[in-house]
Amino acid sequence: MKLLIFGGTTEGRVLARRAGALGAEVTVSVATPLGAEELAGLDGVRVLTGRLDQSGMETLLPGFDLCVDATHPYAAEATAAIRAACERTGMPLLRLLRPASRVEGAVRVPSCRAAAEFLTDRPGNILLATGAKELSTFGTLDPRRLYVRVLPAHEGLSACEAMGIPHSHILALQGPFSHKLNEAILEQYQIAWLVTKDGGRAGGFEEKLAAARTVGVRVVLVERPPDEGEGLEEILEKIKERLV
Repeated sequence: MKLLIFGGTTEGRVLARRAGALGAEVTVSVATPLGAEELAGLDGVRVLTGRLDQSGMETLLPGFDLCVDATHPYAAEATAAIRAACERTGMPLLRLLRPASRVEGAVRVPSCRAAAEFLTDRPGNILLATGAKELSTFGTLDPRRLYVRVLPAHEGLSACEAMGIPHSHILALQGPFSHKLNEAILEQYQIAWLVTKDGGRAGGFEEKLAAARTVGVRVVLVERPPDEGEGLEEILEKIKERLV
């Protein structure tokens, strides 16, 4: 059985490894070289690198028996494109969901733009831990207030430079991060507000929240877009059924 997985997430890598161990012929499509690096060393797993639109997905899908969308919970555009491509090609699709976290005491907003609007008249340094893709939505804020944590890749650095973020405020690091490292960053840069997404346990979200509580930093949580799917074990059971 030929399995195509979209996404370089932690759970996507686990799925690729375990599905391969079950006997599936696994291909993983990731958007960036960084995602491909994370998959290095998985025996028998083929990795395709490069961001695909719906048309590119439709071209790729024929020849596979099953597709699994294991992209990030906030990658709504990618999920929509994968769903549409599978519908157009008649490809069976499963959506692998990362469990959501229980969060108390955070300011909840529906989008990064809403987070920026909320913070406009609230003083203090801000740590943006929402990724580079939507960084421009914070362009209404004074860049001298912003500290930005992005992946150590050209895309993230370019987005920060385009925003006029001082280079001393760019934290190009790859997570997940420990409680102590999160705490040290918040203290070092005298952060008053942490803007984040619910990346779940796999994304180090619990450590991020715990550090904010320890230091006394307020959390602005960008809520997840609506999504439906299944957990890792449920997906693996369905793959097993197809391998019988």
